[in-house]
Amino acid sequence: MPDKSNIALLIDADNSPAKSIQFVLSELARHGKVNIRRAYGNWTSKNLKGWEAVLQEHAIQPIQQYDLTKGKNATDIAMTIDAMDVLYMKQVDTFCFVTSDCDFTPLVTRILSDGKSVIGFGERKTPAAFVNACSTFLYLDDEQEKSVKKLKTNELRQDSKLMNLVREAIAGTAGDDGWAKLSRVGTHISNQASFDARNYGYARLSDLIEAIGLFEIRRDESKHFELRDPKRKA
Repeated sequence: MPDKSNIALLIDADNSPAKSIQFVLSELARHGKVNIRRAYGNWTSKNLKGWEAVLQEHAIQPIQQYDLTKGKNATDIAMTIDAMDVLYMKQVDTFCFVTSDCDFTPLVTRILSDGKSVIGFGERKTPAAFVNACSTFLYLDDEQEKSVKKLKTNELRQDSKLMNLVREAIAGTAGDDGWAKLSRVGTHISNQASFDARNYGYARLSDLIEAIGLFEIRRDESKHFELRDPKRKA
């Protein structure tokens, strides 16, 4: 992502916990400036009282959506329309969706097709289709618990998806000597699937790789990490 990304934050207040907003904004601050901040829902509902308490504090614009028809989610439609308007009319590099609703998956893939990045936040119940569609996805449940269970070495090695992602990334970015720069490995993985080492309980990708314990790790002359898969040595 660009160092100075302009970010549009769109919140599905009906399907997101208000107490996680500080975590969301702190994470987004690492990626750029949040120029657009909107939260969607039926603000006449008592269920959104928690959100009402934080809107003004964090300069979030509430977008009213009445429940006009039972079983129909007007919030989803309003967010989708606004997201497309922002995509075409605003200078935004990154979109952020706070929701646990899988219905936004087609919207995410459409935005990605325009070369934008998408950061997702949601609870553990969020369907895999939406999680995997995002460039990066972080779980709000983990923030509420203040820590993520750190997976042990045997658990990491048994995660076939993770192991395939790492091995394919090393193979796809390695030089003739078989060594691949960690930064390129991380970029390659991000281009393949939604990925964040913190979802496995590790602060950095290098920590996660070390915990797996199957790959050679060294630092180059510039002190940058490099990796090599012993199974695919040059």
